[in-house]
Parts: sequence; C-alpha cells; structure tokens
Amino acid sequence: MNLAVIGATGLVGRKITEQIFKRGLKPDKLYLYASERSDGKILRYNGNEYVVKKLAEGNIPHDIDFAFFSAGSEISKIFAPIFRSRGALVIDNSSAFRLFCNVPLVVPEVNGETAFFHNGIIANPNCSTIQACVALSPLDKAFGLKRVIVSTYQAVSGAGQRGTNDFYRGKNGLPPEKFPKNIYLDCVPQIDCFAENGYTKEELKIINETRKILSLKKLKITATAVRVPVLNCHAESVNAEFFKPCDEQKAKKILSAARGVVLLDDPEKGVYPTASDADGKEQVFIGRVRQDFSVESAINMWVVADNLLKGAAANAVSIAELLIKGR
Repeated sequence: MNLAVIGATGLVGRKITEQIFKRGLKPDKLYLYASERSDGKILRYNGNEYVVKKLAEGNIPHDIDFAFFSAGSEISKIFAPIFRSRGALVIDNSSAFRLFCNVPLVVPEVNGETAFFHNGIIANPNCSTIQACVALSPLDKAFGLKRVIVSTYQAVSGAGQRGTNDFYRGKNGLPPEKFPKNIYLDCVPQIDCFAENGYTKEELKIINETRKILSLKKLKITATAVRVPVLNCHAESVNAEFFKPCDEQKAKKILSAARGVVLLDDPEKGVYPTASDADGKEQVFIGRVRQDFSVESAINMWVVADNLLKGAAANAVSIAELLIKGR
C-alpha cells in the first residue's frame, strides 16, 4: 500500500503522518508533498527519513492508494482531481468538497458507512463539526434532535502554524499576522471571513456540515465561533433540544456508552474536561451534562477535543482504516 500526504510540513500534515505509523498502516511507499520552499526537506518518522517533494503535476505517480490532503481548499481543488485520476483515493481535510452531494463527509463513529459511496474523494469535516457530531449523533438516535445551539472556544492551532505564531507574537507585544486582532490574553469572535448574513464561514461550516453528517437537512441549528488564547484543543458549549423526552440522566447514560466518547462528569468533585484532558487524545471528551430548564426537553453539555487529532488527522486516517477493513 502506498500513501501520500499533501501539506506534509504543516501542523495537520505532520499529525497525519504520525497517525499513519501509530496506527500501523505500514506503507510500502510514503510520498510527502509541500510547497516549493519545503522541496528537499527531510522529515523523520518511525526511524526512517523521507524527502519532501514540491507539489507539482509532474511529481505525482500512478501507484498511490490513499492521498491525504491538508494544504487548503485552493490546493485541493487543483490537485485532488489529479491524484484521483491517477488512481488515488483522496481524503481531503479542506472545505473544498464537503458540501458536494456526491462527496461523502465522514465521521467514522457517526456515518462511517457513507465512506464506501465515494467517487474517489472523501471529505474530512471541519474540526469543530466533528466533535459536535460525535456528541450529538447518539443523542439524536435516542431522542431525535429538534434544535441545536453551538458556541465554540477554538484554540490557535486550528489556524495552523501561523495561528500559533500569533499567540506568541502577542505575548511578545507584536501585532498579529494571521488573526484579525491580538489573540494573546483575549478572545476574538471571528474565525474566517464574514458572510453577507453576518455569520462567519466557520459558523456556516458547523451549521451546514452538521446537517449533512447527521442526515438532518432541516435541522434547526445555529453557531457562534470564537478564537481563544489556548494553544491546542477546541471546546464547545452545546445546547440540544429533542422531540422525545430527555433528561440529564438519560443523556449521560447514552453518552457514556457512545463510541469515541469519554464522559468526565462529576462537577462536585471538579471533574469535567478541559483542553489539558483532550490534548494528544483521539476521543471526544464530554462533561457538564445538565438539564436545560427553559424548554421541555433539552440538555446543555461541554464538549472538548484535540482539533489536530480527532478534529483532523486521526479522523482522516480512521476513514482510510475503515475503507481498508471493508475491502
């Protein structure tokens, strides 16, 4: 089996490559691609050295089985079809193809079966969407989702290395280069650019992708996405209203048995998830599950996950594993 990682020198690209070896995929060949400035760079994994190649049409062979993309939407739009035409199955971490009706948008714990109905490209969802869907899906199956409100608290690593750099730039009194405002010791209620309706693109991703993943086209859902001065791991306050009766204890029982979920919920003893709990982990951590007394059947919960792992790299490699096992 031959694999390729496009965007191999970025934060997510490196995590994808680490996941490949951690999960024992054992590629016969591993092709690492990046921009021209990284051409010839040496990366070391699993005791071996790999030379990064400039991403160019002439450098793409015909023997790649899976190509993991994490180089942004514009690169995916250009090069994903080329890799597909040369026999690779593309798993794309960008937003380029997520809402295409013929492209599966996959979270293995939620809708893994859809991965098998692909046309050569599978989309990896937005990081914030992934953790929300892992939390919401088992509750939807049990009680039927009626309305969802998501407020995110997103780490700087979600904006790549430049986002992390801005955190330290702010710490040193320097102006930001990636974010619209200083992020150090502050919160910025803007992730991506604003649409005409006043929502940011990040918020619209959460709304539209959640509907697609959960197969709930008419789900009433709204979102507010905020960048916070945390290095890694996204947190979310999620309010979910249901058609069927649901209370705190029922919700906790469902979530405690849900695939990919770790329930940390004993507030009286100070037990609830934070970024420190999720950092470096592949599960979604949930706590502070409680009744919303303002409506008939609803709960609030706090959802935390490593945005570079579960929100990106681990989910992408899990999709490949799912397909390999299903062959």
